[in-house]
Order: sequence, then structure tokens, then C-alpha cells
Amino acid sequence: MSPRRPLLSVIVPVYNERRTIDLLLAKVRAVPLDMEIIVVDGASEDGTVEILKKEEKRSGTRVIYQTERRGRGDALKVGLRKARGRVVIFQDADLELDPNDYPALIQPILSGDADVVFGSRFLGGKPHMTFLQFWGNKAMNWSVNLLFAPELKGRWLTDVETCYQVFRRECFKGLHIKNNHFAFTVELTVRLLLRGYRIKEIPISYFPRGKAEGKKIYWGDGFASLWTLVKIRFLG
Repeated sequence: MSPRRPLLSVIVPVYNERRTIDLLLAKVRAVPLDMEIIVVDGASEDGTVEILKKEEKRSGTRVIYQTERRGRGDALKVGLRKARGRVVIFQDADLELDPNDYPALIQPILSGDADVVFGSRFLGGKPHMTFLQFWGNKAMNWSVNLLFAPELKGRWLTDVETCYQVFRRECFKGLHIKNNHFAFTVELTVRLLLRGYRIKEIPISYFPRGKAEGKKIYWGDGFASLWTLVKIRFLG
């Protein structure tokens, strides 16, 4: 007999998050939904692995240990291959986003109003970001909306680089995502658009952290994402 399929698969990519990982997992487990948690550790070196060895003993939690760092996108791909839930959500291991938003994020999918839901940090007003973070995100949003206007059909996405990308697991079937790092997020966005899936955005809570607190996004990630958009639009 095959194991019961949960409603939600929460995929958590992890690299050197010993300061927050146990608290984050506690917050996820506290959400009253039928879920499985899949943690993919990208060869952490700061004590995260030792914490995860304890966390994986908890019911409904699986941990996959990679022997080398292959990037956030690769970790998400690994988690997706193991996911069994009807709906999938990505959850970064920091505390920037609030798992209490899960019920609102999955509701449009369960009701049939959307195939994909993005949690937008911008719909609730200007988020607390540095100047470069804010305008870097804006530039990425404009790029997607302009380059993929035919697929959007008059819609305007406000946060294409959100961590909270939520979708029916079947939406990922057959998608070939080339990027293994942060550009994975925008590539997944436009691949879903090209497939014709209905994307809905809802506002989410956002508590940003800086590099001193372990944030790992760099200016080069933005250029990689822009180049990804151009390649997909004009080269397929």
C-alpha cells in the first residue's frame, strides 16, 4: 500500500541556517494543515546538519543531505522529485516570510481559481528593503511583465522573485528548469506562464534580513536572472 498523500508539501532549501532552522520548522509545523516537510541541506558547515539530524526524527519531516553545495534551485528540484503533496510551496529557511500565510496561499488553488499562487511582498505597500533590493526587484518585475506580456494577457505581476511560489504539484511535471541557483525562481515563473497556467498573487507578511543576518543574494544573481529571461524569450 502506498503512503497517504498529504495536502501540502513544504520544501525547505537550507545552507548554513543554524540560527533559524529549528524555529522555522516549528513555525511550519504549527500551521494547521495536512503537510509533509522536505528539507534539502546543501552541505551546510555551520552546525545546521547536527540540528537537522534531530529535526528529521519528527513525524512528517524528511531531510535530504547533499554532499556538496549545488545551489538553491537544485535543492528545490531535489525536493520536488520527492514531494507527494497535492500542492507544493517553497519555504526559505530564514524567517523573512511567515508560514501562517499558507492557508491563504493555497486557498485559490483548492477553490479552482488559480493553478499557481505567488505571495507578493509588494501588494501590501512598499516593503522594507534597501534601495538596491527594492529597485532590483522592481526591474525584474518590469522585465517579466514586458517580455512576457502576451502570456500575461493584461495582467501585471508584482513580485516574480518571491520565495512563496505555490502550485499544484502536477504543474511542475515535464518542466525542465536549467538554473540551479537563484535564477531558478524567475525561470520557473516564466516556464509556468508559457505553459498557460493561471497565476494569482496575494499579499504576504515580510520581515527582511540583511547580509549580517545571513542573507545570501548578491548583485550577480540579478544579472543571471535577467539573462535567463532574455534567453527564454528569444532563444526558447
